[in-house]
Amino acid sequence: MSDRYFVDTNVLLYAHDRGAGAKHEPARSLIERLWRERSGAISTQVLQELYVNVRRKAAAPLSVVECRRLIEDYLSWDVVVNDGASVLRAIELEARYGISFWDALIVQAAEQSGAAILYSEDLSHGQRYGFVEVVDPLRDRRSTQGR
Repeated sequence: MSDRYFVDTNVLLYAHDRGAGAKHEPARSLIERLWRERSGAISTQVLQELYVNVRRKAAAPLSVVECRRLIEDYLSWDVVVNDGASVLRAIELEARYGISFWDALIVQAAEQSGAAILYSEDLSHGQRYGFVEVVDPLRDRRSTQGR
C-alpha cells in the first residue's frame, strides 16, 4: 500500500462549501493536509459529482469559473479514470458487500488508487472492503487522529 488517501465527494464538498456549518473546517483541514503531503486520490466520478454539487447543492454555490479552477486543481491529484473494467469491478463489490453501485464504484476507485483509507461520510466508518478501510473524518475527530 502507498501513502494514498482516497477522498469521497461529500468530504470535498464540505471542504469547499463555506456554508457547510461544522463540517466545513474539519473537511477543509483534512484536504489541506492531503495537499501538503501530496497524498490525495480521487476519481473521475468524484470530480463529476463535486462539480455538480458545488454548483447546485452547496449552501454557498461556486460560479462556473470557480468550479473549473477547482476541478483543474484536483487534476494534479492521483485521479482514477473509471473505465469498463471499473464498472465490472464495482458490480462485483456491489454484490459482495451489498452496497449501492455508486458506492461500489467509489470503493473500486479507492482500491485501484492503492489507498488503504477511503475518507467518506456516506459509507460506514470502520468498514473494510478488502484492504480499503472507510474513515469518516467528520464523525469523531479523536478517531481519525494520526491517520
